[in-house]
Amino acid sequence: MTKVNKVLFITQEISPYVSDSELALMGRNLPSAIQERGREIRTFMPKWGNINERRNQLHEVIRLSGMNLIIDDTDHPLIIKVASIQSARMQVYFIDNDDYFQNRLQAADEDGKEYEDNDERAVFYARGVLETVKKLRWQPDVIHCHGWMTALAPLYVKRAYKEEPSFRESKVVYSLYEDDFKAPFEANFLNKVLVKGINKKELASLKMPVDYVALNKLAIDYADGIVQQSEHVNEEVLAYARQCGKPFLEYQGDNFADACNDFYDLVGGENEE
Repeated sequence: MTKVNKVLFITQEISPYVSDSELALMGRNLPSAIQERGREIRTFMPKWGNINERRNQLHEVIRLSGMNLIIDDTDHPLIIKVASIQSARMQVYFIDNDDYFQNRLQAADEDGKEYEDNDERAVFYARGVLETVKKLRWQPDVIHCHGWMTALAPLYVKRAYKEEPSFRESKVVYSLYEDDFKAPFEANFLNKVLVKGINKKELASLKMPVDYVALNKLAIDYADGIVQQSEHVNEEVLAYARQCGKPFLEYQGDNFADACNDFYDLVGGENEE
């Protein structure tokens, strides 16, 4: 079985940059634990507008920034920032953009209303991470995605970036959480997702409008392994994951680090087939 040495974490939230939640604590603790077990990691999250850049000592990485991502025929500048969690000896990369993240909170505003462009934000985030990893010339053996905001990453890795040296051999693990969104994505979501290497035929299984269940099913379709990270997960999504025939890791509670560590070798070992 191939030894998995490099793990890329694409995460929706990381503590202490945002308030503690199951997602944020997992985003903080799992990469650190995997690094302590001898694997090389890279960790990404969106630069949400409620992150205090000065207090958390974020700074822009000029050599990685400057690219434009085109979404639905509109250019959006990609800005990369970085900070360190000193106690964990862990560096975190932040995907930023003035329109999508600056002066805006996470999935919902101060009144709890979800942002209408969360679909575009998810597209921008997934593509932004993968473009940055390309620039880093880093080749992850396993890519572990946490949170519905990362749900498009498996599709992009397996289709749009499948010939890229950084991702040609990568296996994708997708974690299921209780966290969800309520407002379905707009009807033109498919046009926003499309890039070279992805056509509408490959998205034909998506039920419109795209809701939380449909988006997670899409992630499961293109992942190589699925983890039940929350004790309570949408039952339809959970049933779909268990029946898909791919490696599935049941909820582990406090044993999540050892279990995920072993699961990476199980999923990554399929490289030898």
